[in-house]
Amino acid sequence: MEGIKKIVLAYSGGLDTSVILKWLQERYGAEVIAFTADLGQGDDLERIREKAVKIGASKVYVEDLREEFVYKYVFPALKAGAVYESKYMLATALGRPLIAKKLVEIAEAEGADAVAHGCTGKGNDQVRFEVTVSALNPDLKVLAPVREWEMGSREEEIEYALEHGIPVDATKKSPYSVDLNLWGRSIECGVLEDPWIEPPEEVYRLTISPEAAPDKPTYVEVDFHEGIPVALNGREMDGVKLIEELNEIAGKNGVGRVDLVENRLVGIKSREIYECPAATVLFTALRGLEELTIDRETRHFKGMLSERYAELVYYGLWYHPLREAIDSFMNSIHRSTTGTVRLKLYKGNCILVGRRSPNSLYDYSLATYDRGDMFDHKAANGFIKLWGLPLKIKAMVDSRSKKNL
Repeated sequence: MEGIKKIVLAYSGGLDTSVILKWLQERYGAEVIAFTADLGQGDDLERIREKAVKIGASKVYVEDLREEFVYKYVFPALKAGAVYESKYMLATALGRPLIAKKLVEIAEAEGADAVAHGCTGKGNDQVRFEVTVSALNPDLKVLAPVREWEMGSREEEIEYALEHGIPVDATKKSPYSVDLNLWGRSIECGVLEDPWIEPPEEVYRLTISPEAAPDKPTYVEVDFHEGIPVALNGREMDGVKLIEELNEIAGKNGVGRVDLVENRLVGIKSREIYECPAATVLFTALRGLEELTIDRETRHFKGMLSERYAELVYYGLWYHPLREAIDSFMNSIHRSTTGTVRLKLYKGNCILVGRRSPNSLYDYSLATYDRGDMFDHKAANGFIKLWGLPLKIKAMVDSRSKKNL
């Protein structure tokens, strides 16, 4: 791609994006602006800024996006019940469209010709970045150096970095590839690429081993307002703080470990390890509250939409009209999802033990088998006859057909 004069790079501060920053300058002779997003990963952002400047970035944007991430991406997915292949809480997948959106905004503000990312050619993230950029500004070019350059190993990248004065972490590189934000942590590569191998304890950071968790359970209560968590253990707090505290509490009880061989968008299977303590608790809690407040047909229909929503997020289609339409549905059905849920966290388990709501559809007088039962048992006779009538008629017809053979 010729004629590129200014590029905005999604910059993490790691080896790959640091090498990319210098490589883009050499390859295109272009001005490179670095952008780092704070999604709650806990990095030293000032150090990252200084490193980008040292390598040669003409300008560095560092933006705290935690609140926007939680309220505009995480909580909509929570309300939608979006879990990919029944296990993955979509932490990384939810962060990518937000980072890409900010890349576009900075590129437009700076008059840049292109944006760049450090994704490989066989991962999902390249799709999420590039589809989002094309959805928001189809005129922007997207550069993916890792898919283009000749360097084929980490050793070659390190050699390039040393030749160009790029600071390289002197400590031994972990064999794992890790991504982290407020909503969860993903780990791959190394011994994890053998799906028969049990993940070693060294891969985990947010959760302790269930065997090492406390011998007494920890109880937590989560308050929801229209499907959004608003308080933890009776204390009102914003979404960022609530997730941070739940990650700490649930992680200490070994809650939130996931081992999944998932189907990537590019057509291969990949073994992924996830840690999602807060997400596990909040998904369990909201489902429990929905049991009280949402009627049968709507809940069953929601289940179908939940799976589709998760696929849209995983496939990088956050800005698809269908996702926006499903959000409207979810917002509608959650108008009644207000109440409190009580959970027991114990040695890796998150167990729902109580729920209450002012909008509860649960009627004790109809559900009880004790005295005071108000259910009309005699009405069941006619109901069953009508409900089973189509099958009864079919059985009669089949019987006559057999006799006529």
